[in-house]
Formats: sequence, C-alpha cells, structure tokens
Amino acid sequence: MITVRKEKPGDIKQIYFVNEQAFGVSTEAEIVDALRESCPDTLSLVAEDDGEIIGHIFFSPAEIEWMGKVIRGMGLAPMAVRPDRQRQGIGSQLVKAGLKILKEQGCSYVIVLGHPGYYPKFGFEPASKYGLTCQWERVPDEAFMVIVMEPSSLLGVKGVAKYRAEFDAAM
Repeated sequence: MITVRKEKPGDIKQIYFVNEQAFGVSTEAEIVDALRESCPDTLSLVAEDDGEIIGHIFFSPAEIEWMGKVIRGMGLAPMAVRPDRQRQGIGSQLVKAGLKILKEQGCSYVIVLGHPGYYPKFGFEPASKYGLTCQWERVPDEAFMVIVMEPSSLLGVKGVAKYRAEFDAAM
C-alpha cells in the first residue's frame, strides 16, 4: 500500500535517487539538497511502498514583488516518481497531499512550471490569467501555472512570480 508522508532525515539518499531516475540527470536532486540546506520553510513529501521511496514532491518559498510589497507563496518543484512506478497515480497523490497541507497552513498560492496537460486537474491555471509571468523568459505561457488558495492575496496583483535562486541552475 502506498503512503504519502513528510520526508525524514533517513530518506535523503532515496529521494536523491528517485529524482535522478525520474529526470535522467542529477540537477533536480541537487537543487532539493541545496534548498534543504539553505531554506527551512520547505515542504518535502515522499510516496512510500513497502518501505521503499517511489515518489517525491518538494515545495519551497516563492514570491511576487508588486508595488513595493512581496507576496509570499510556494513553488512546486520538483515532483518525481521512479520510472518503473509512473502512470500509477503516485504523482497525483503527492500533489494532492502537498496542496492540502499548504492550504491548511494558510499558503496564498502555489506556482508550478510543468506540463499543461497534467497540473490543471489539481486546479492550476495559466499564471498569465492572474497577470503573473515567470522569472525565466523562455518558459512557454501555458507551462507556467498557479493555483490560488487565498483569492484576496492576489487581488489586483500583477508581476513576476519567482522561485528561489537555487532553481536558476536548472534554467
């Protein structure tokens, strides 16, 4: 049976492996490790089956600068499922669990740079609908999405939504 739970210190090597296997490179795994070191305000969940980590999702602080204010939310990245366990709903379980926790914690919004055919089923919409753009110019509009959890937090807000600087290495 698959369970989704928060990351524990003993999971770090398996999480690295899952990300490396899912993406075919170590870039995302290295970003997760860097964020774990530099940023205490993250949410890291794993999907576990019979004591083995088969999936991982990571959320870290994101921000939008607007009219001299910073509106804080979270950025979803990365989300990874071991290749031999993909297409079994594990990623969906991770996304739903993470969004539920963040909503309960009072998170205003979550941004994601991802597949436009996948993330809308969780409530993500093109960020441009809210007047938001991605910090990386070459990102296609349809791939940069947001889910607004607290509508009043983004009322009238327009600007560049930014992931943490650690992600610049992947772009």
